Order: sequence, then structure tokens, then C-alpha cells
Amino acid sequence: MSRPLLQGLAPVAPRNARLLVLGSFPGAASLAAQKYYAHPRNQFWPILSSLWGVDLVAQSYARRIAESRRRGLAIWDVYAACRREGSLDSAIDAAEPNDLAGLASRLPRLAAIAHNGGESARSMRITRALGVPVHHLPSTSPANASWSFERKLAAWREVFEQAGIA
Repeated sequence: MSRPLLQGLAPVAPRNARLLVLGSFPGAASLAAQKYYAHPRNQFWPILSSLWGVDLVAQSYARRIAESRRRGLAIWDVYAACRREGSLDSAIDAAEPNDLAGLASRLPRLAAIAHNGGESARSMRITRALGVPVHHLPSTSPANASWSFERKLAAWREVFEQAGIA
């Protein structure tokens, strides 16, 4: 029996977005919660907290998203749907891409795109065609234990500063 086709989350896409961060596909915790980066050990929200000097980790998800929107950050994934058991990118199968070009066309102030991790970065050939700088950032996933928080934060800070939203 085939695994069910999992559906991703809708984009967080404020019209003032200067940076679009693209993950691969939400993990099991994020799908269950219907919230981006919901796994408690994912470092996405702690990194944004450090970059912006706001304790997003202590905030509700709605406030995290509101702050991201206010600061010009868009969030989405490269895959709209896939089959996968668990949360590892290596288990993604039968992936269906999101319409990245369509989203980018609705973000008139978009200055850069950043891929959160290696699986997302496989779509760089698509995002490079969208006319803005494209970056490959270290994954915030707890599975990326080879990078320290400080090292990830430095890489993310550089991209956020270049996009003007640090």
C-alpha cells in the first residue's frame, strides 16, 4: 500500500516581502500543527529571534507570523505535496513542486531568495531564473547537527542583512 500524498502549507507572503525563505517540505510536527517550523528543536524561530532581537520563541505562532510579515519575510516550501514517512528530507518521494515563479511575481519588493537546507537548494536552478540573488543557507532542522547554532546564525545574518531585513 502506498503512503498518502501529504499536502504542504500555504505561503506566508506579505506584499512587502524582501526575502523569501524556502524550506523543502514541512516536517511531521509542522504538518500536525499546521505551522511552519513547529518542531521544538528546529532553530528557525530562535535564529529569527536572535536576528531581530525579539523573543519569537515565547510568542504565539500568530505573533511570530505577524512579526515576520511586518519585517518583510516570506516563508514557503519548494514542494507543495509529497509522500514521506517521518520528517527527513531523504524520505521525500513523489514530490510536486510549488509555483515559486507565481509567488515571486506577487512579491514586487522581493530582493532575495534563501533556501533553508540542501533539499530545498536542489530547486536553485528554478529560483535563479527569478531575477533576484539566491542563497543556500544551512538547514535549521535538528537533523543538521553538524553546524552549531552560532555558525548557522552567522550565515543567516549575512543573508538577512543583504536583503535589508536583519
